[in-house]
Amino acid sequence: MFKPIYSALIALTILSGCTSVPEEKKDERDPLQSINRPIYDFNMDVLDTYILRPAAQGYLAVTPTPVRAGLVNFTTNIAAPIDAVNAGLQGKPGDMGVNVARFLINSTVGVLGIFDVASNFGLEHKDEDFGQTLGVWGVGDGAYVMLPAMGPSTVRNVVGDVVDKVVLPEIALTTPQTLLIFALRAVEARASLMAQESLLKESLDPYVFMKDIYFQRQLYELHDGNPPVNEEPTDFDEDFLENL
Repeated sequence: MFKPIYSALIALTILSGCTSVPEEKKDERDPLQSINRPIYDFNMDVLDTYILRPAAQGYLAVTPTPVRAGLVNFTTNIAAPIDAVNAGLQGKPGDMGVNVARFLINSTVGVLGIFDVASNFGLEHKDEDFGQTLGVWGVGDGAYVMLPAMGPSTVRNVVGDVVDKVVLPEIALTTPQTLLIFALRAVEARASLMAQESLLKESLDPYVFMKDIYFQRQLYELHDGNPPVNEEPTDFDEDFLENL
């Protein structure tokens, strides 16, 4: 199912092979910028313009807010065991316990997770992923990469996403179910960004803006919302970070 993505990546790599990055725009975090920028343009000018944004607009038009909330709760609950495993691997037994409890409560009383009953008991969702786990273990970000159809990432988080979204889900879910969950999350995330998309369009360099926001988000998540003072990110919109 990944062949179209890799084909697009290869084609864009060939097309951008002779493109050089001006010295003043080089970024140590982004050694693949000459490849990443054409992929970013493809994502925004083609995939987002003609597929994802129209799909998100249609989704907002036909889906009542309570139904959207139920879908978000459902997809969050499906990922709770993965959150719990990663919390354990990061040495956070408390967060692991919260996620396990949330999954048990919401999967039963919450009707397969459609209703977030656990939050009413003070059990707030603890979002953890394998990319964060690798970061806690001391693995660096690696190069910044822009993936066709999937957006910004780093080498570390690509590995983390493969574990979180392919390896672990396939243990409990079928491939069609995994793809359905991925599609629901993608459309909901894009719909949630409608109000913030002007920030991207009005920035001097949207590519750099998205990259900086992405790294701020990684820092924010790695330190559970409390980054070190000397590394604290600049002002940002939390909704933008959460859905990027």
